Amino acid sequence: MNELLFILHSLLISIFAVIALKISKEALISFLCVQAILSNLFVSKQIILFGFCATCSDAFSVGSSLSLNLLQEYFGKQIAQKTIWISFFCLIFYLLMTQMHLIYIPSEFDIMQKNFYEIFQFAPRIVIASLIAYLISQQIDLRLYNFFKKKFEGKYFILRNYGSLLISQFVDTLIFTFLGLYSIVENPLQIFTISYFVKVFTIILAAPIVGILKKILENKLF
Repeated sequence: MNELLFILHSLLISIFAVIALKISKEALISFLCVQAILSNLFVSKQIILFGFCATCSDAFSVGSSLSLNLLQEYFGKQIAQKTIWISFFCLIFYLLMTQMHLIYIPSEFDIMQKNFYEIFQFAPRIVIASLIAYLISQQIDLRLYNFFKKKFEGKYFILRNYGSLLISQFVDTLIFTFLGLYSIVENPLQIFTISYFVKVFTIILAAPIVGILKKILENKLF
């Protein structure tokens, strides 16, 4: 069941990425920032995927990098670079607001504080680890995608995404797993291995879908 949900999850992210591109540059930037926040919010939930323990956030990590590649494809490296810092700003705001939310003293009638505490108690460590992993991996993705785009003269969109995403997501997974999840999850090494496997599966699934949808809408974007 989880596997089918994950495929649907990846499909929806891919479709919404292309719809955001169709709407505007600003919509795609906003979509990327939302994914960065959702990735940090859902990472603490562990699930069984393909028989192994994984987290719920891997599809968002791939989706944000894929969105970044779409930004660079259509609007240039400078816009993509700026978007990385915009999403960085949003994550800092998310971190500060989650901790401020916990500081509020609940009323005697409140029944949600303990639930919020369970969700957000690891937020500082997770977000800081995510910020480090995100900045490094997105910069790698940005440069690799730009390199492949120049090398192949703008051709082979799907293969260029495979090359940049597979490398950048390996770095992202490695850094985040051991900085953000060590001692929180049962088996960090297994989480790393499975998370990267899940990301590879997502990349293989999502990149062609985005490529096909992009091709269909290409003549109507501008």
